[in-house]
Amino acid sequence: MHAGQWRVEIFLSEEEDRTHAVARLHTAAGELTADGTARRNPADRDVPEIGDELAAARALSALAHRLLETVAEDIEGVTRRPVRLDS
Repeated sequence: MHAGQWRVEIFLSEEEDRTHAVARLHTAAGELTADGTARRNPADRDVPEIGDELAAARALSALAHRLLETVAEDIEGVTRRPVRLDS
């Protein structure tokens, strides 16, 4: 049986009408990082939580894609055959 724990951190910053998120995945094997950005239309109300949520969602989505790419590379390294993973 195998058990483990991975940790994801999300760092948020805001500048003018933009919110930026960095999602960082920590595993025993290393770390993966991805970014996401949200931009508020100047005509919209300023609701910081929405920008945070959208930027974080985009960063997590990008992180998931990076993880799938890493898995494909790892499988190819073991099997020595091309791999295509569908999300």
